[in-house]
Amino acid sequence: MSRWFCLSICAILGLVMLVCGLLMPAHLRAVEIGVIQRAGRSTRALIGEGLARTREQNLGAAQLIFEAAQQENVPGREVLGQAVSKLAAEHPDWVAWGGGDPHLERLFQSDPQAGKSVEPFTHFIIRTQNRDVVLELLRSMPRPALQQLLGCRSLTNTVIFPPSASASGQAFDASISICGLLLEGGHLATGLRDRILALASQTRQGASSLPLEQVLLDIMSLGQRLNWSQLVVFMNEIQDADTLRQMASAVRNAGGHLPVLFAAVDLSGKPAKVSQYLLDWTQSGLGDLGLGLRSGAGGIDELLRRNQRLHDSALGQRLSRLSPLGALRNVALDCAWQTPELALGLKWLFYFVGGFLLAAAAHFAWPAATALEQPLQVRGFHVGREVLFALGFLVVVLLLSEPFLVQENQNGQLPFRVRLPTAGSVAAAANLNNTSPKLIMNEPILLTLLLFFVLQALLYTACLLKLAEIRRQRVPARTKLKLLENEDHLFDAGLYLGFVGTIISFILFSVGVMKLSLMAAYSSTSFGIIFVSFFKIFHLRPARRKLLLEVEAVTPVARVHAAPEAALATAS
Repeated sequence: MSRWFCLSICAILGLVMLVCGLLMPAHLRAVEIGVIQRAGRSTRALIGEGLARTREQNLGAAQLIFEAAQQENVPGREVLGQAVSKLAAEHPDWVAWGGGDPHLERLFQSDPQAGKSVEPFTHFIIRTQNRDVVLELLRSMPRPALQQLLGCRSLTNTVIFPPSASASGQAFDASISICGLLLEGGHLATGLRDRILALASQTRQGASSLPLEQVLLDIMSLGQRLNWSQLVVFMNEIQDADTLRQMASAVRNAGGHLPVLFAAVDLSGKPAKVSQYLLDWTQSGLGDLGLGLRSGAGGIDELLRRNQRLHDSALGQRLSRLSPLGALRNVALDCAWQTPELALGLKWLFYFVGGFLLAAAAHFAWPAATALEQPLQVRGFHVGREVLFALGFLVVVLLLSEPFLVQENQNGQLPFRVRLPTAGSVAAAANLNNTSPKLIMNEPILLTLLLFFVLQALLYTACLLKLAEIRRQRVPARTKLKLLENEDHLFDAGLYLGFVGTIISFILFSVGVMKLSLMAAYSSTSFGIIFVSFFKIFHLRPARRKLLLEVEAVTPVARVHAAPEAALATAS
């Protein structure tokens, strides 16, 4: 009865620990959507940000935020849509350029070609009559910074743009006009403004114009996809030229997700972190940012701070709907949000303890040793086996449950290409893509090697534990030798595991489930050979030699005692 009682207690507690581990929303390479939602509680919401833009009379920014809310099905988007429609109906002339800048309103109203739909600002400024008006306006401004920038129009040794005085110099004039308007209106962050002015000054003093042209090209590229009011909001928090370059590249490649990118930058106010997130996660970054928008500013900030992919645990969500587990899930979410390292450690501890208790339950379920097997029982060694099982259980559960554990690196520089509205050709900036050597050891290969190594190390430890147990069993040395021979299959299990790992790797590779190299596939067999050889040479062989000597030392004594008895038997 006591064994069955211990079996039941260990099994129940082991399952409870396993459920607790599944409820803990902490991961190595991902962040739970629930954690992002918890971080976004009581923070500025996307709909609130859009309504604030309408109150500021910034129709263009509010329109993009509304489009992002529609794409991500953000609750309350109908209210924002009504506010945007009302503002557009009250000021139909703002639809093209976005409003929000009264002293430039006459500039946009004077263009007879301005339509009633959103027009990118670069398309507007590239027209000769608009560009001439802007340049004249900027020349009339007494600010030295503007005059320093306008003086660059006299350059004749430009690299990216044709010189302003040439027949195709309208692109250079347009880029200077856009940058000048942003400078004149105070719409550039201090760091970026100072950088532009320093580059303009150095260029006029004879330095290469390439750095300045790259900055102007980035601003012009943003203007190809944003109208004036949207461009002002987007540029307001960009602090340096590197962030500007990365954001321009992200905007060019955003496609239909441009509203999501704009809303993420506006809501977070951290374009540098947004650009870094998109550089690290070029394939899934925009989708995860879109999901993060539903959680408000706090959720976006938490996602950018962690710089990890989003994961939605369907099993955790189903378990949290059960009444007794919902409260535990809420506590786990708070822990994973405020102390993620502690939450991850607790999750691994739950899995380890769960595996240990399940192994203990299996120990109690095993039939008790008979009287014949009593000399083979050594106290405490079953605990070591249960610890090894718990470690293996932890590795297997992490391998099966951790999202994105084996994933290809998404990091990469996107090509820097801009299509100017004056020509059908493509202008490319030179030396903008960082080329890095191809890595031989990528993350999936390293994780595969680590997995094979850990499994072989656990099996190696199990063999050491078995060898130590046989040494301590209360049986003669000859019997211990027989017991060691009986465990040959266990001692060779590392080879079997190595072969199986290599075969499974090739099967998964052939059906397209995973990508790996030949080195990763053969490493399983290699680790098996190394661990088994090391165990047999340095542990098993000395143990057998010692037992053989003990047997030979006992055998002559036994013969001496047996000789008189044999002589008496013969005489009788």
